[in-house]
Amino acid sequence: MSLNPKARMSRMFHQGRCLDVAIDHGIANEPDFLVGLEDMPAVMASLIAAGPDAIQVNYGQADLLAGIDAPGKPALVVRADVGNAYNSARHREMWAVLHNPEAPILAALQLDAVAVVVNLYMIPDEPGIFRQCVENIGRLRHACDRYAMPLMIEPLVMAPAGQGAAYASLGDVEKIVPLVRLARELGADIVKADPTDRVEDFHRVVEAARCPTLVRGGGKGRLEAVLAKTAGLMAQGASGMVYGRNVYQHSHPARVVKALMAIIHQGADGAAAFDIYRRGQAGSGA
Repeated sequence: MSLNPKARMSRMFHQGRCLDVAIDHGIANEPDFLVGLEDMPAVMASLIAAGPDAIQVNYGQADLLAGIDAPGKPALVVRADVGNAYNSARHREMWAVLHNPEAPILAALQLDAVAVVVNLYMIPDEPGIFRQCVENIGRLRHACDRYAMPLMIEPLVMAPAGQGAAYASLGDVEKIVPLVRLARELGADIVKADPTDRVEDFHRVVEAARCPTLVRGGGKGRLEAVLAKTAGLMAQGASGMVYGRNVYQHSHPARVVKALMAIIHQGADGAAAFDIYRRGQAGSGA
């Protein structure tokens, strides 16, 4: 085990860039998130073959990656918390807890993960869940320092009641920047932030983070638009992307990964990446 967290991060970031494919959605207990994740062994095998830099999962599915003996396989990122902030109906009580509050990164160490990720929810009129997130981060930060495990914090500015989906996140740069700055103040080694409504404002998020900044993909969108937006965010200084539904709910996930990797690691623009996707073999995303 390395005593330097940067050694673990170097397995996730290549030349400072990373595509992290998130398939940790099952822990949200929301049926819509599970479309495309019904057969987790098959999903994991497909993603390993596609070759993103990292794959993000929960403890109960991490064996599907950690147990694979394959040179150059994607790095493992493990989610450390679970909450009820993504369900389609608002809850009477909001909560966010660590999987294992007594030894919060023990499982990640045993699985040879390169980072752990935890949420920082800012939900209107829900101070309790915000406090729980801060407490979770404090416990994790202490454990990460002890074992040289990089900590990824996911600051999320959520919509007020009655505005859009029950717990939709917002792209308001004036709200994202302070929360990202708070994530950094709490000790983030990596920040995973929502994109700003105006792509050209995202540099402010990067400046507030002062550490590698990955962009959260959110719900599935039209691929051509997703690729164009990805290129724009990378031009604003992002270190990479965390995509879930835009990969695993697509009919050809491997081809999407190839297009995204071209943007993140080769500087391709959205149009060139879309051409890469279209030129892919139809069977490669099975």
